[in-house]
Amino acid sequence: MAKLRDVPHTPGVYVMRDRLNSVIYVGKARDLRKRLSNYFTPARSKLVDRKTRALIASIWDFDIHEVRNEPESLLLEGKLIKEFRPKYNISFRDDKRFLMVRVNLQDDFPKFTLTRMKRDDGARYFGPFAHSGALRTTLNWLNKKFGLRVCRPIRPDEQDYKHCSNDIIKNCCAPCIGRVSVEEYRQRMEQACSFLDGKGTKDLVSLLEEEMQKAAMKLDFEKAAELRDMVEDLKKTLSPTRSFQRGARAKVISTLDPMADVKELQEALGLGKPPLVMECFDIANIGTAHCVASMVRFKDGTPDNANYRRYRIRAVTGQNDFISMAEVIRRRFSRILLEGREVMGEEADYSQETPLEMMRRLESAKLPELPPEKKKKFVRLPDLVIVDGGKGQLGMAMKELQRLGLSDLPIIGLAKEREEIYRPHEPDPLVLPHEMGALKLLQRIRDEAHRWANGYHQLLLGKRVEESLLDDCPGVSQARKATLLKKFGSVARLRKATPEEIAKVPGISSTLAETIVDFLVSRGGE
Repeated sequence: MAKLRDVPHTPGVYVMRDRLNSVIYVGKARDLRKRLSNYFTPARSKLVDRKTRALIASIWDFDIHEVRNEPESLLLEGKLIKEFRPKYNISFRDDKRFLMVRVNLQDDFPKFTLTRMKRDDGARYFGPFAHSGALRTTLNWLNKKFGLRVCRPIRPDEQDYKHCSNDIIKNCCAPCIGRVSVEEYRQRMEQACSFLDGKGTKDLVSLLEEEMQKAAMKLDFEKAAELRDMVEDLKKTLSPTRSFQRGARAKVISTLDPMADVKELQEALGLGKPPLVMECFDIANIGTAHCVASMVRFKDGTPDNANYRRYRIRAVTGQNDFISMAEVIRRRFSRILLEGREVMGEEADYSQETPLEMMRRLESAKLPELPPEKKKKFVRLPDLVIVDGGKGQLGMAMKELQRLGLSDLPIIGLAKEREEIYRPHEPDPLVLPHEMGALKLLQRIRDEAHRWANGYHQLLLGKRVEESLLDDCPGVSQARKATLLKKFGSVARLRKATPEEIAKVPGISSTLAETIVDFLVSRGGE
């Protein structure tokens, strides 16, 4: 496929999606291009097992996320599998997390402990670390090198010391019995923490490698092998890695520097200011049922989940993405303008400003003293509007914005096949390099709009299947079905109602209410 040619030969994580844009598999690779090529080689597909053949047959699209090294790919892979829970993944689907190192510097004699959960307890945390075995070996070496205590009591006493031999074998500096002062012990711990932070790692690794060479020269191969393993463990543990943390909604992968991507997008599109607020619109229709639309909002390059919106398309029967896009653009921005006029009050009736100028002035000025409900209504216009699609969808959206007096609002269309960016009054699309952060930012917001729209579509489809149960219930006509659903809201709530409650609905007799309850009980598994 054409998209494969743009995949780089770098380590990273790939995400496979099906026709509904659902994530079905997450994998990591040392070389993304080579690994993904294996999936799309016809000869290879015949050699794999049945499960892998089913996976390959289900792949409709894929995303990639480049990282700096293999430990990062392992961390990101585990995070994404926990979030998406793809059906073709087995590893990481439980709640197991990677190991972190914890130290509470407020303790009398701090010590390193291992944990999988980071808490807001005032302690200092390092990690997560992808290689648990290498981490344990590194911590063991650190404790011995700096003479740190490993015993369990928070403050050991004489009784504990009688059963401890670490001081005798020179593995602990024994601060509990005063062999070193509290201040000196804390200095040792600070040095160890700095080492876990990666400071001085190169010098130490070089020193150990020199010792390894000297041991080999003396034919002390056992010591040389031990030092070699120690160096490898240190490199695995302390190689620079990013931690990929869970956000407010962990469906979208955040970039390390989203604002850098925002500024790069500003330059690529020639915008007058950075698009700090972006809104992306997508249409979802499978078959002719439930045509829906989604709007997702990004702020400062990251999802603004509280301001996502879903729409059921009203003006279209069947599939017509162009008219559907026009409807959702009209509904979204006419409402923003209406609420803006409510905030301005009578001033809006006499203002000579265009709607766009009025809204921008409201954004930059401090809102007047208004009741809280009016302040909450005000929603600022985005700095950039993105529609999923090419010239057709962009043209319909532009017409609606022009009718609303928002013709100068920046807008683009993003076509998925070649990631072409269509701009107003530009005959040729803009194609950004695949590795640009600006394009990846657009892909993230577009993919989030897909996910949000498809999720809503599946919700309505499931609800429709459930509601169709009533079509088979004796005595329930379409009119009575509509009345029941209007009263109870859903079949799920109707199931919980008693015959007496159902009989209160106009047109439903006590006998029919009993019939409905018995029918729903008998069809409870559907």
